[in-house]
Amino acid sequence: MSPIVPSTRAELAAAHRLVVKVGSSSLTDDAGHLDPDKLTALVDQLAAHRARGHEVVLVSSGAQAAGMGPLGLTRKPKDLAQAQAAASVGQGLLMAHYTRAFAAHGLQVGQVLLTAEDVVRRSHYRNALRVLGELLHSGIVPVVNENDAVATDEIRFGDNDRLAALVAHLVRADGLVLLTDVDGLYTAPPSRPGARRIEEVTSFDDLAPVEVTGRGSAVGTGGMVTKVQAAAMASTSGIPVLLTDAATVGQALTGAPVGTFFHVTGRRVPARRMWLGYAAQMKGHLVVDDGAVRAITSGKKSLLAVGVVGFAGEFGVGEPVEIRSLAGRVVARGLSGFTSAELAQVKGLSEDQIAAVLGADRAVPAVHRDELVTQAGSRRPEAA
Repeated sequence: MSPIVPSTRAELAAAHRLVVKVGSSSLTDDAGHLDPDKLTALVDQLAAHRARGHEVVLVSSGAQAAGMGPLGLTRKPKDLAQAQAAASVGQGLLMAHYTRAFAAHGLQVGQVLLTAEDVVRRSHYRNALRVLGELLHSGIVPVVNENDAVATDEIRFGDNDRLAALVAHLVRADGLVLLTDVDGLYTAPPSRPGARRIEEVTSFDDLAPVEVTGRGSAVGTGGMVTKVQAAAMASTSGIPVLLTDAATVGQALTGAPVGTFFHVTGRRVPARRMWLGYAAQMKGHLVVDDGAVRAITSGKKSLLAVGVVGFAGEFGVGEPVEIRSLAGRVVARGLSGFTSAELAQVKGLSEDQIAAVLGADRAVPAVHRDELVTQAGSRRPEAA
């Protein structure tokens, strides 16, 4: 990997390992079906980049779009079962197209299906890291997609932008390239008169006045807001990002002044903390007293049940929750040590009291410090 974090487009293009993410809208025709010509054009550019001596991990959407034709669908399915069926049928077709297109350049591909939790759950994380590392070591191009056929939350609310940021972190990529149907981030919707492309982003505070829409294309899931969220995930964790359209991917991979370049604003963090801070879907929230706020933010300690004064939501052990102050400010996120039913019994109690109620083996922190990410002093772009 590059010893120096890329700080320009040229340095990004010259880096050893890139993760490239392409959205459904960049791979489909006007009817929303997979367009093999667009896919082949993308592969030609990625193969050329490989031929220049670089590694590429491709995160590709498009499974549902590929499955629409065989299932006789004229529009993106809204029914969950139908969406899962389309993804199941389409994933194989999508990989067949990628296999053929890369084979024309003498390259093999390997399919890796993930959900966001696969890159943070310890055993899953190790498996994902091992298979991606082996594919890259063997000269095979990993093609990663969300496991939409079984991941119900992801198929309804998820997107591959944030997954791409997590994958970039997982494989210790030197940079992330997000390809969409817009040639960068604009100050307002590009169709609006006066909207201008933002060349570079050095601080996400600079984006406060920027109007970012959350609506995606007819076949996509995210829209520009998820691209900005993914750029925030990566750049605040030590990975620079280039956001541009698929039509200019060849220029992007040779350092041309295209798209929007997001400079690194922070250092790399453990994948679990990255996931908790940005990608995890919260199952509920805990309300804690002022002493608990100080303990987990300034003191870097675990959140104990004695400091919990209330909660909302239904969650199990190990599921993500927000931690809020008495004033309602989100101060941290973490993985709950109790189920919501257990917490109802033990909130406000000491460890000895918890042992008397639930047993000694359940006298654990409400959120352990190793499973906790504070939110103070950080900005995360939120979907409107």
